[in-house]
Amino acid sequence: MKELRAEIVIDAPASDVWAVLTDFVEYPTWNPFITSLSGEAVEGARLDAFIRPPGQKGMRFRPRVLSAKRDRELRWLGNLIVPGLFDGEHSFRLEALDAQRTRFTQSERFTGLLLPVLAGTLDAAQSGFEQMNVALKERAIGRARPSTSSG
Repeated sequence: MKELRAEIVIDAPASDVWAVLTDFVEYPTWNPFITSLSGEAVEGARLDAFIRPPGQKGMRFRPRVLSAKRDRELRWLGNLIVPGLFDGEHSFRLEALDAQRTRFTQSERFTGLLLPVLAGTLDAAQSGFEQMNVALKERAIGRARPSTSSG
């Protein structure tokens, strides 16, 4: 098994972070790592995802949602071709630190027969996690504190 993990504290309520995270239609406008995601954040649903780790071509896969707990967790399981070959259980966890701050943790556990062969390619995914977390933070803060205009 190999696990990747990236954590960030976001100055926005968990509900705002969740709203950005689950608004899949908007991913192409802000998400540098998961550049396309469609489907529903509902347990058992099948998603259609395209990820583009920094410096790589990217790949499409169709993970199944394992858990969707509003304002707390979104978790899915994806695999390469067939289960057991190269599987990734991806999770997004939100922890309300107080009413206006959320700890966001993105992680993925990789397993499978091809893990020893593909493990070296996962460094780019780690960078992708970190880039996505920063972009999510910026987007959620913008949602939590809308700009005001005087006129």
